[in-house]
Amino acid sequence: KVAIKGIERELICPACKELFTHPLILPCQHNVCHKCVKEILFAFEDSFADGGSESSNQSSPRIRISSSSMDRIDRISRSGRKRNSLTPRSTLFPCPGCQRDIDLGERGINGLFRNFTLETIVERYRQAARAAIAIMCDFCKPPPQESTKSCMDCSASYCNECFKIHHPWGTVKAQHEYVGPTTNFRPKILMCPEHEMERVNMYCEICRRPVCHLCKLGGCHANHRVTTMSTAYKTLKEKLSKDIEYLISKESQVKAHISQLDLLLKETECNSERAKEEASQSFEKLYHVLEEKKYAALRAIETSKNLRLEKLQTQVEEYQGLLENNGLVGYAQEVLKETDPSCFVQTAKQLHVRIQKATESLKSFRPAAETTFEDFVVDIAKQEDILGDLSFHSNGLEIPEINEEQSRMYNKAVISWECPGKTDSADIYTLEYHKLNREEENVTWQKIEVCGKSKVVSDLDDDSSYAFRVRGYKGSICSPWSREVILRTPPAPVFSFLFDDKCGYNNEHLQLNPRRTSVESRAGFPLLLGSERLQVGCYTTLDYIIGDTGIAKGKHFWAFHVEAYSYLVKVGVVPSNKIQKLFHSTHDVTSPRYEQDSGHDSGSEDAFFDSSQPCTLVTLGMKKFFIPTTPGAPKDPASRILPLPSCMGICLDCDRGRVGFYDAGRMKCLYECEVDCSGIMYPAFALMGGAAVHLEEAVTAKYKEYHDDI
Repeated sequence: KVAIKGIERELICPACKELFTHPLILPCQHNVCHKCVKEILFAFEDSFADGGSESSNQSSPRIRISSSSMDRIDRISRSGRKRNSLTPRSTLFPCPGCQRDIDLGERGINGLFRNFTLETIVERYRQAARAAIAIMCDFCKPPPQESTKSCMDCSASYCNECFKIHHPWGTVKAQHEYVGPTTNFRPKILMCPEHEMERVNMYCEICRRPVCHLCKLGGCHANHRVTTMSTAYKTLKEKLSKDIEYLISKESQVKAHISQLDLLLKETECNSERAKEEASQSFEKLYHVLEEKKYAALRAIETSKNLRLEKLQTQVEEYQGLLENNGLVGYAQEVLKETDPSCFVQTAKQLHVRIQKATESLKSFRPAAETTFEDFVVDIAKQEDILGDLSFHSNGLEIPEINEEQSRMYNKAVISWECPGKTDSADIYTLEYHKLNREEENVTWQKIEVCGKSKVVSDLDDDSSYAFRVRGYKGSICSPWSREVILRTPPAPVFSFLFDDKCGYNNEHLQLNPRRTSVESRAGFPLLLGSERLQVGCYTTLDYIIGDTGIAKGKHFWAFHVEAYSYLVKVGVVPSNKIQKLFHSTHDVTSPRYEQDSGHDSGSEDAFFDSSQPCTLVTLGMKKFFIPTTPGAPKDPASRILPLPSCMGICLDCDRGRVGFYDAGRMKCLYECEVDCSGIMYPAFALMGGAAVHLEEAVTAKYKEYHDDI
């Protein structure tokens, strides 16, 4: 037989932390007082209207909503409901037991069952706790008498006299069921909250709740598997009895675990005190070192001060001697009174030298000592950074590693990192970065706290290198810093544009994606039909496409990817006054062939830079980058062929009239040449055969989250 006082923990409402009062069973099978459910829903609805959670807590002092529940206000508030009646209208309820958002359905609170069994147990607990406290009659005139019985049909308590009056013999009320004095009145028949006139007679095995026959016929349980109430009662009672018997049979094991946990509690207490003592000793050592340094610094300042004061005081006394009737001047005045020439000359010679020195010092006055103590300023910048990073280091916390393949620089920086192992992952990360500058001796790291494993960093200077590092934190424990990764920003602000699908766009040979950020050239029937008509010295025409936005001035940078399978791609810029000539040129590129002096086999046309061409382009193809043939280019053809970078970039400087072609991954210039920027300049691309170009996507604040979702 279980002692009723030993189960108090199971009878406490998780919201108000008091004994249950009319508990309701939530869909998650946790119990909450009926009043607490309403107050929590009202508190959340009030917080939506007031724009904050503090007022809701203050208006409902009886309940204690956890911070994790309050954090979900934003999600629940999207319904836009407001409190305008005695019944809360929100159907999404934050369960204080499991901290999950529970959907109460269309009926809300009215669709929940009261847990009458739990009410009965709570009432027995209350009676055991207050044994001597009597329950008074509800019908006696003041002063009321102590009740002797309670009627379950009338839901009231009576003394003997009042019970006879209200339940006379020979009437229907005489057949009412009565029990000993109680305040817990439960209905004889459990009614369905969905259909109030129907009693529950089945049990839904899917929803794990009693239902009536109307719920099964046309309600929300129509397609659910149900069983009779007697079968469910028997099955659940057998399961519960077996589980209880099993737990009782394992009582010795439970007691052993409790003893072990008691030892762990004591051990934890001792270890925490030992850790505190060790931490205190570590800080005491630091204090001792700082006190010694402080004493030495103050002693040096005091010594220097005394020496300077002594020098200045001596100088003051010397200058006071120059005043009339004082010191040196007074003494000289007395010497002038000497009438004996031999005695006067004997004394005046040395005096005259001193007077001359005093005169010179007046002409070029200079203090005997400095008043500032700039040489005694203590530089604690590095030590301050080190102390700021002072924390508990753990070998169990993995050192994060910055993923250089997923990290990139464009209009903003995207820094991604990962942990080698999956155990003991950090709760939060600290990302630090600083600009590499050889002139600066003291490095100042910019710090950002990140909850995930990636971060977008803004406001970086163009054409600069930055060092990044990251460390993880789990509570007060932190991992060592990761290896520093250096990334370089583009040489100019990023220029955003899309492919132009109107000006000269050949939709028979080229295909644009809906967002106009990718273009593809397919070596299909149109190319074959064009080549079929040409027999000797055949020429093939490139398919050109330009950007939809032009550049009139300034310095700009854009990046793109060329697919590895691309046969031939030309990239560069074209002025607005030569666009028409570009699209009407018929002999842009000679047909594929092998030439001994071309430096490569067929696959890319002659890597040839002709100033007469309407635009400035360089050739890419077959995973190669071809430096154009210019007077300054290497004479060896092999040295003009470079591996094609995974990401290419173009930097146009209209003010200087130059265009550069970059390896955008490393921000390294591969080739630069002059360009005529007299008109508005447009990004230009040319494709032939199977090829594809994808414009680099600008980095937004949620760039990494979007790509992770994809």
